[in-house]
Amino acid sequence: MMDFAHWLPIVWAVILIAAITIYVILDGFDLGIGMLFALERDRGRRDVMVNTIAPVWDGNETWMVLGGAVLYGVFPGAYATLLPAFYLPIVLMLLALIFRGVSFEFRVMTRGTAREALWDTGFMAGSGIAAFCQGAILGGVVQGVSVTDGAFSGGPLDWLTPFSVFCGISVTCGYALLGATWLVWRTTGTLEASCRRWARRLAAGLFVGIVAVSLWTPLLHAPYLRRWTDWPNIAFVAPVPVLVVVLGLLLAASLRKGHTRVPFLCALGWFFLCLSGLGITVWPYAVPPSLTLWDVSSPPSSQFFQLIGTAILLPIILTYTIYSYRVFRGKVTEADGYH
Repeated sequence: MMDFAHWLPIVWAVILIAAITIYVILDGFDLGIGMLFALERDRGRRDVMVNTIAPVWDGNETWMVLGGAVLYGVFPGAYATLLPAFYLPIVLMLLALIFRGVSFEFRVMTRGTAREALWDTGFMAGSGIAAFCQGAILGGVVQGVSVTDGAFSGGPLDWLTPFSVFCGISVTCGYALLGATWLVWRTTGTLEASCRRWARRLAAGLFVGIVAVSLWTPLLHAPYLRRWTDWPNIAFVAPVPVLVVVLGLLLAASLRKGHTRVPFLCALGWFFLCLSGLGITVWPYAVPPSLTLWDVSSPPSSQFFQLIGTAILLPIILTYTIYSYRVFRGKVTEADGYH
């Protein structure tokens, strides 16, 4: 029974990390496309940008819901501690996502009128605010939360630090890179060429952000530093920064040589490596730097019951997600339309 109770939180941690990773991959590029409205002023090309994500963007946020459900149902101690620590950025993020969704639909309904520009601005602003808040929340979790007797004991603005702000900016830049490389893959002509230029600049900015966060994070807490510098840990974690550099070189080369799909896959690889690095850093804490997975998890019987339901639903979600992307694959032009 002890082994069963010990391994269940680890299984759920893997599911939670997978849900977060898939959400970042899927919703990251459509948030990035919203932010890229600031660089593309042509209405026709903006419509093409939206049409590349219109059939799938609603489903992308399924993974955020799954991550929140896992946190609430399996790690209630973490949920009860982290939620009050990040009330402000979470509420701001949700409002931005709601306003972004409304703008997504209303910009079509007001096409050709003066109000279309208003909804385009709302789509752009909502995407940028949501992306920044997600990065700031991530940075706030990594830097640590004040906990006393298992409950949050800090203030409402404890999360707002130079580190969390820098993480917010880095994630915003990263989502914009995902959006640009997605459009390189899915569009043609002038828009594709513009996205290649944007992707080069965004990739340089994200690389600087990755390096800065990688050097900054181990200095936050002593266990973080030991995780990356003590032997034999260093032998296992060393491939992560090496692969970041390799993918960066491959991304730059693929943009220069005119590849369409490779830049997007390289950008996804960067995000996967960054999330892996953060996971390595904070493990086994659910609420750094004090509460582990086992400190905040629900009873084993509850975890097992939820695991049965997840084992049934997760393949269904994955299947319809893959199917929808397969149906709407291929290049999108101004002659195509979704709405």
